[in-house]
Amino acid sequence: MPLTKPVWLNAADRRRQVHAPLDESAFFGYERIQAREKTERVVRHFNSVARVYDFMNSLLSFGIHHAWKREAVRMLELKPGERVLDVCGGTGDLAILAARRAGPRGAVVIYDINRAMITAGLPKVIGTALEGRIRHVQGDAEQIAFPDHSFDAVMVGFGIRNVTRMRRGFSEMCRVLKPGGRLLCLEFSRPVWPMFRWIYDLYSFYMMPYIGELVAGTRKAYTHLPESIRMFPLPDELSGMLRAAGFSRVDYRRFTNGIAVAHLAIKSK
Repeated sequence: MPLTKPVWLNAADRRRQVHAPLDESAFFGYERIQAREKTERVVRHFNSVARVYDFMNSLLSFGIHHAWKREAVRMLELKPGERVLDVCGGTGDLAILAARRAGPRGAVVIYDINRAMITAGLPKVIGTALEGRIRHVQGDAEQIAFPDHSFDAVMVGFGIRNVTRMRRGFSEMCRVLKPGGRLLCLEFSRPVWPMFRWIYDLYSFYMMPYIGELVAGTRKAYTHLPESIRMFPLPDELSGMLRAAGFSRVDYRRFTNGIAVAHLAIKSK
């Protein structure tokens, strides 16, 4: 049996968790905690799954996440020589795709608060032709350690929902982009068709925690995952948040009936 029931957060609570001051509460999955505690919880969560993160992503998504990531990076239309920041970049899947498109004159920075996740992704870069094009920096998405107008494009893939103050995170991404720069946000969302959503809920809350316990040795981490997805703003709500953070021409594309959604936004000049 699942530890929790598959409930999609209502619109009011989704709005409430978008901007959480440090002296107020935030959600960690379905659990309401002090906002100041969320970052520490997120770090512990990814410490527990870093060694099996890539394998579990492929197992639980049946490999489809690779297609989502390839198509999302194509949407950025990266040009040779461009500089790209991969926020919450983790083990580097998006960064590797971006580095191939930016070419030998381009540069990609993987930026993540979790050292264990960065370390888990290093073997995919070290000793390859991409080693000199991809850098790794440990840092907080709410306080990005780069000057204004440093990058041509910024990406955040399946990570923004773990940022305590998402609005601040998006504002920081906007700040480090050059005028006219592009933001790609790839994140999980709610399936469109009710029957598909019902099947997805059953899989997420019954099968995923069981597989997580069996393969990764942690049921808790793979209970938190489907919960966090159901707390996240829906595509139109996220588009509004991006506009409020300083982006214009915000568009999005659903993948696999809306399980994942790629938002593309342009920084206002």
